[in-house]
Amino acid sequence: MPSSPHPHEDLLAHLTRTSPLGPREAARVVAEVLAYFSESTEEYVRRRHGELQARGLTNEKIFARLADELPARRVAAPQLSARQLRRIVYG
Repeated sequence: MPSSPHPHEDLLAHLTRTSPLGPREAARVVAEVLAYFSESTEEYVRRRHGELQARGLTNEKIFARLADELPARRVAAPQLSARQLRRIVYG
């Protein structure tokens, strides 16, 4: 019984054709990228806040940076104020 095709077969074919990746490696890379971009806005804000806070940035700088980063996400997030960003992080 043949296995069902990968939902991103065309992308996998492109990656194996244009890079040194083999089919399994390409599938793993695609899965990792999709998982990265499947984060909700709230999950992304919490994760990035923690990363930036660990680098020593203040909340003022973190929230300004997050506001700049969010529109570049795969699905553009709504514009959030610093107060809304704080509520996501701290509840």
